Amino acid sequence: MLEEIDAERVDAIWCLGDTVGYGPRPNECCDAVSTRSSYSLVGNHDLVVLGMLSISDFNEDAAEAALWTSQVLTQESRVFLEPLQPAGEVAGVDLFHASARDPVWEYVLTDEAARGTFELSDASLILVGHSHVALALSDKGDRITGGVAPAGREVQLEGRWLLNPGSVGQPRDGDPRAAWLLLDLDRRFAAFRRVPYSIEETQAEMRERGLPEPLAARLERGE
Repeated sequence: MLEEIDAERVDAIWCLGDTVGYGPRPNECCDAVSTRSSYSLVGNHDLVVLGMLSISDFNEDAAEAALWTSQVLTQESRVFLEPLQPAGEVAGVDLFHASARDPVWEYVLTDEAARGTFELSDASLILVGHSHVALALSDKGDRITGGVAPAGREVQLEGRWLLNPGSVGQPRDGDPRAAWLLLDLDRRFAAFRRVPYSIEETQAEMRERGLPEPLAARLERGE
């Protein structure tokens, strides 16, 4: 994915959180994000691994993965993650790991949740993560339009938009490829991108480390 981003010659990379929590290489992920991202948020899975959320707030598989991650996380990774916040603003864009109403926990998967974030933000462009579902939603005043954003979807950012890039490591929209979002803030343009990767290799590493089987199996289904 970073190779594709480099090919676009972007000015900056932003990360919306959950750098760790499910996968077999948490320290490598922290190193990559801390090195390459110019602005990063913290997510709920980062927070539980750091001991800042209760593991009882997570389902059994996620809790088991978080416990394993907390045991292997290096001090360098902790130093990177600990100062991060779940919300921020860059270049006039509001960023939330989850939503404006609850930057740590709320999934923006309904019109009502999207409306809540639009109402609490003055920005014309809002980015959220957390749900692992790529979305493009527009505030038309009396209604919210849009929905799931498949690979190749392009948006002219006229008016107010809420976008979710999708997930690099565990997409949940039926497309197992790694997801990212290309933004051009000068041209007011966004493009949803997907990158194939060796899912089988990641699954093998998860199984080797004893991570929950359902977390490995879901990768090939994109769910």
